[in-house]
Amino acid sequence: LVAAFLPCVAGIQGIVDAYRQILPQIRLYGPTNFSPIINHVARFAAHSLQQGTAAQYFILLIITDGEITDLDQTRQAIVNASKLPMSIIIVGVGEADF
Repeated sequence: LVAAFLPCVAGIQGIVDAYRQILPQIRLYGPTNFSPIINHVARFAAHSLQQGTAAQYFILLIITDGEITDLDQTRQAIVNASKLPMSIIIVGVGEADF
C-alpha cells in the first residue's frame, strides 16, 4: 500500500517515515496476496534493465500481518524476480504463522 503513496523512499528513515505515514490510513484485512505487488515491482526492475542507462536496484519491503494466501503464485513471482535487479524482504508482524 505504501507504493500507492510513496513509490520510492531513501534509506531506513525513509522506510520508517513512510510506514508511520501510511499505517493510520489503511485497514488490515485478508486475503494476503503477495504476487501482485512482487510482479508490479518486477515490471519496474525489468523496465530499468531495458533502458540501458544508469543502473537502478529495487528493494521491495513487504510488512504483513497475515499468512500468504497465494503461495504458489508468490513463489513463482519470486523465482521470476530473481533474474532482475531487485530484492524482496518480507517481515511478519503479529501472531500469524509466517
